[in-house]
Amino acid sequence: MQFIDQAEIEVQAGKGGDGIVAFRREKFVPAGGPSGGNGGKGGSVVFVADSNLQTLLDFKYNHRFRAENGGRGGPKNRTGASGKDLIVEVPCGTNVYDAQTGELIGDLVQNGQSLVVAQGGKGGLGNKHFLSNSNRAPEYSLPGLEGENRLLRLELKLLAEVGIIGLPNAGKSTLISALSAARPKIADYPFTTLIPNLGVVRKQTGDGTVFADIPGLIEGASQGAGLGHDFLRHIERTRVLLHLIDGTSADVCQDYQTIMQELEVYGRGLAERPQVVALNKIDAVDRESQELEALKVELNHLSYAPVFLVSAVTGEGVEAMLQQIWEILEQLNVSEVNESVVI
Repeated sequence: MQFIDQAEIEVQAGKGGDGIVAFRREKFVPAGGPSGGNGGKGGSVVFVADSNLQTLLDFKYNHRFRAENGGRGGPKNRTGASGKDLIVEVPCGTNVYDAQTGELIGDLVQNGQSLVVAQGGKGGLGNKHFLSNSNRAPEYSLPGLEGENRLLRLELKLLAEVGIIGLPNAGKSTLISALSAARPKIADYPFTTLIPNLGVVRKQTGDGTVFADIPGLIEGASQGAGLGHDFLRHIERTRVLLHLIDGTSADVCQDYQTIMQELEVYGRGLAERPQVVALNKIDAVDRESQELEALKVELNHLSYAPVFLVSAVTGEGVEAMLQQIWEILEQLNVSEVNESVVI
């Protein structure tokens, strides 16, 4: 499945039905009077979040969405049929912007959450509505109003509690495939991973936490270099960052600082997000040289975050790293509960 996380579309709500001019012509009713009904309301365009969708691929080929018009009013004071709303399903995590003003219209996060993006037009009034003491036989009605027409920009931000970040070839895809059922493409060259990958990592209690492997972060990513600029937005919703570093790199500390600089430039509070640092590929490093322990201490001084020596291939150190992540998430949950109680 192709991963598309941005799209521009046009939505058109339905036009309201026209009111009509009509008069009662019934036996034994000599002064029937006006009886023209109102037009029906036009259908609205409604976005609904669906947890089964993971991409905006459908919007790559279909750019226009139009709801049904309202029906014309009828005689005998009959109101026209309302146009059906057009329901458009989008992935959870979709931000909806007005493409012309840049205004954020809504953020669809929860499954089933809905958002009216284009309001249907009101139906026109029939001549019955204009009956008065001074005008006993009005011969005019009103047309229905046009529905809203909008150009929208959709941006998908993946919903994951833990974001795995790091330079290309740090082992992010290998780690998420070892922890979950996700099966990303893995190879020994930069930019193997071209799309974010989601995987559910299970705790011993059976609860699942969504991890996201964020690809393409290199120096200059926040300015558009590589693939990172396209995918940095997917880290915004994560609560904890797992910073994975290649233990076989020539300059481990520089690798860490490169990614942190990009997070700081991008902003949105990413650099201040709770973090766990993992020095990966320790199975490929000489364990007798004590170099790894020295790097661990140095990284701890740089990051002020817990640092773990792990191997995504053999699984060494991974359980301890996960336990630290679970503890941080639990602390965040407790803090959020306490804040809600205070409010």
